Formats: sequence, C-alpha cells, structure tokens
Amino acid sequence: MPVRERAAIEAELTPPFVVQEPERLSTPVVFCSPHSGRIYPDYFLAQSQLDAHTLRKSEDCYVDELFSCAPAYGAPLIAALFPRAYLDLNREPYELDPVLFDEPLPAYANAHTTRVIGGLGTIARIVGDGTEIYRDRLTLAAALVRIEALYRPFHAALAGLLERTRNQFGYAILIDCHSMPSNSTSTDRRVRPDIVLGDRFGTACDGMLTAFVQQAFSSRGYGVHVNRPYAGGYITEHYGQPVRGINALQVEINRGLYLNETTLEPNGGYQRLLTDIEQVVASVACDLPGCFEQASAAE
Repeated sequence: MPVRERAAIEAELTPPFVVQEPERLSTPVVFCSPHSGRIYPDYFLAQSQLDAHTLRKSEDCYVDELFSCAPAYGAPLIAALFPRAYLDLNREPYELDPVLFDEPLPAYANAHTTRVIGGLGTIARIVGDGTEIYRDRLTLAAALVRIEALYRPFHAALAGLLERTRNQFGYAILIDCHSMPSNSTSTDRRVRPDIVLGDRFGTACDGMLTAFVQQAFSSRGYGVHVNRPYAGGYITEHYGQPVRGINALQVEINRGLYLNETTLEPNGGYQRLLTDIEQVVASVACDLPGCFEQASAAE
C-alpha cells in the first residue's frame, strides 16, 4: 500500500502546494491557506466510503482565491493543493488516531490531543459533520508516506518564507487563512460571527496585530470575535513566537458570507467579500508594518 500511496501522490499531487510570490517582497507579511486544497486523489476516493462532494465538507472552499491578491501587495501566499480530509497541515506531524490504523502507533505519535479524540488528527478519520471517511483501517506506512511527501515539504516551505521575511525586515507576520461553517453543529443552529481571529490568547502575536485586523474587518461591517470559538491551531501556535520576531494570527471566515454550503458554490456575497478582503490585505500589508516599526522605535 505505501507504494500505491506514493504513486498516487506523485501522479496527482505534484506539486503538493503552490507559492504565489510577489514581484518584489515589500512587506513582512506572509499569507497561508492550508485547508483550501481541492485535488482529491483517485486512490484516496477509492479508500473512502464517501463521495468527493461529501468529503469537501471539511474544505476551506475558495479561501486561497479570496486571498489571492496578496502578491499584488508585496506578500507571498502559500496554499496547499491537497485537501485537509486527506492530510491536515494544521496539526502536529504525528497527531495520529489509533482507531484509524490496523497496527499499534509508534511511541512518537501523539494520540491524546482533543483533535485526535474528535477524529480530526493529522490524518482525519471524519469529515466536518462527523461522518467516517474510510471503508477500512489504514496502514501506518501509508500515513507516514503522506506526512513525508506532503506535510514536511509544505511546512519546510512555510518556515522558509517566514525566515526569509524575518531576515529581510527584522520580523515577520503570518496570516493563517481559514473558513468555518456558518453554524457550530448540526444540532446547535446558532449562527457564528462573520470573522474569528485566533492568537492563542495573546501568545502567538503582538496584540497590535490582532487589534489591527479586528478593526480592519469591523470597520467594513463584519462582526468579529477573538479566540472564540477558535483560538488558532497548530500553525498559529507553532510559528507564532513574538520573542523570535514572528507574529502569527489565524483568520476564520464564516462560509455563509460567500458560499452556498450545500452546493459548495460561491453565493451572492462572494464578490463583496472578495473586495473587502483585498482591502484588508492591502491594509495589513501596507499600513500595519508602520505600526510595528513605530512601536519598536518607541521602545
């Protein structure tokens, strides 16, 4: 099976991600879209008991397109081409679910996080509504192929973009871009806010970044929550190290703003959101760095 897994990746997921570079790197901001990939390998579909449309319930549909303007404002955008239902980049590399595999996990696997327990580890067991993905258990070797061929190269590229940016500007700002269902669960029909910003309760970035992005969205009429219900995942936690000059903020967009969540096609709000996000991106890329530099000079 590992041979078939690797062959499927090489045939359908080469490259596994894209980096859209600006003509000139002119801002210390890097944008990341780890969950908007929509290439579902045939081999993966054959393993699943679900059709491709159902698997897309976990996808951050079109988030890469919503932020595709970033290079025009001097910032790179890195985006995965494979879906999170196949491999989740916003997890530790070995958050593995023992229920999913036909053999014991290695000692280095972390099988006890709340994400794993919920079925949403590095290799997800379920899609967003709790439906089981796979017909049968997987081999551990097949999972390790995905991690080595997809996860590690993506994170190496993201780390490289941040290091390059920090070397040039003295600091870096990571905006990790996601979307969320408009309702929290199938039984709880409360509508979520328009935007949720996650900064790991102030540990992943300078509070100036959170406040700036919150104001950028709220001034355009969006309701914004901070750290509830999402405080930021692995990417925000892992890369957000303000003491090392890297600030990370997760941005979650309510899918109801731009998406028909049944057909997964853009709805009538898509164009307005696209325009508003471009204005936010422009402000973050062009105006926010000055705020950081003024604060640094004042220290």
